[in-house]
Amino acid sequence: MTAALHDRGLARQNRGAARRSAAPRRPQLSRPPGTLAIGLLNNMPDAAFLQTERQFRRLLGPDVALRLFALDGLGRGEAVRAELARYQSHRALPAAGLDALVITGSEPVESRLQDEPFFEPLSEIVAWAEAHLVSTLFSCLAAHAAVLARDGLARRRLPRKCSGVFPCRGTGSAHPLLAGMPHTVSVPHSRWNDLTEADLVASGYTVLRRAPVGVDLFIREGRSLLVFLQGHPEYDADSLAREYRRDVGRYLAGTSADYPAMPENCFSSEGVARLEGFATAALARRSPSLSASFPPLAQILPPGAAWQADAALLFRNWLRYVALNRASALRSAP
Repeated sequence: MTAALHDRGLARQNRGAARRSAAPRRPQLSRPPGTLAIGLLNNMPDAAFLQTERQFRRLLGPDVALRLFALDGLGRGEAVRAELARYQSHRALPAAGLDALVITGSEPVESRLQDEPFFEPLSEIVAWAEAHLVSTLFSCLAAHAAVLARDGLARRRLPRKCSGVFPCRGTGSAHPLLAGMPHTVSVPHSRWNDLTEADLVASGYTVLRRAPVGVDLFIREGRSLLVFLQGHPEYDADSLAREYRRDVGRYLAGTSADYPAMPENCFSSEGVARLEGFATAALARRSPSLSASFPPLAQILPPGAAWQADAALLFRNWLRYVALNRASALRSAP
């Protein structure tokens, strides 16, 4: 959020002062003393909008004051428009009293991030958050947009979609985010683009964890801690399977040219066999009607989600970092 955007927000507040007694007001959420105020800027498309909110609520836990935000001007369906009554505009961020912010990714539409409708306002938010918050955590596409806006570092298109659950290993860089975590953890990844480790290091970022498919977790330290995830530790046990089923449906409907690759390390051995059989049938007779015979997810997924305990610990460490550094800032304030 640039200074000009902040000033415009203040001007709007002043112009509306005379109307406040008559205008309906969004209730202001209180928080007990010492409770962290965490913002969630939810940029996900309609199909995953509420699911993403629920996933990050689970990771952040019940002991934070969670504030919900969404970007203005993005097209939304009727169901999500109704839910947006619980959300504030992104323009309300400067006055929200946040300690930290989570910014979600989105499903890419344009080949260049600069052409995405969210890129310009998100770029302003990145600059504002770095100047005013203890920390900001960027998820997947938001991480790509943030480093492009901040440092001009462009992501690279992969030859095929990176999708699966991958072992992610620490690089040896010690940081409070990794406290108590094993050297290797499992993390879901789902993306068409990549930020390479060499490019990130050359631009001043520190890589904390890498996977066989590229960087998993990296940070930038300064006045504010910027945390970037190329993976999706927030995912449910069936999130990758649902995305795969969606992509298969797009192929069958003719809106996607190629049959999607199966997510790696995602399905049970029996599930892999069933999905390979389904793919053979779909490639032999491409028809939207085949979507109805896609194997039920409950029958092809292994039990549980191996990554969720480590994901919860990562977010607990992040909240602990925010709390400690917020306390330091308060102690040093005049």
